[in-house]
Amino acid sequence: MFGFYQLQGFLQVVLSLPFLLACLDPKRGTGPLGLGPFQWAGVVLVLGGILGEAFADRQLARFRADPARRGQVCRDGLWSLSRHPNYFFEWLVWVGFATFALPSPYGWVGLVSPVAMWHFLVNVTGIPMTEELSVKSKGDAYREYQRTTNAFFPWPRRG
Repeated sequence: MFGFYQLQGFLQVVLSLPFLLACLDPKRGTGPLGLGPFQWAGVVLVLGGILGEAFADRQLARFRADPARRGQVCRDGLWSLSRHPNYFFEWLVWVGFATFALPSPYGWVGLVSPVAMWHFLVNVTGIPMTEELSVKSKGDAYREYQRTTNAFFPWPRRG
């Protein structure tokens, strides 16, 4: 257990790097509210990510609430462009945090955070577990969805 908690602590440090770097910026932006262009871009990305994730979750909830669609694969709205738009928008929030920190001294180090989050969502905890459960519960319908729809980044369907 000690090793597990040490790893968790290390990952928390890595994921919080953009916040630390932004706080250590001695010259903050000069624009409105003391924010420069990178900070404003970061704010826009964070808000866009939060709204996109909420929108994707709402579309999925609406789909699941329809009894006629029980056992089917949601391909409505954002779910027609990505099998996991909620994970994509969650990652976009982390990109926003890193973008906010970019003008700070060594701000580029904060890019480790969205890279790590992308890795965990795509390769470790997010997509692999969800896909495994979806294939078990929806079978060939989900396999067809996998074949035609991008896993993470929103993109038009493949033939």
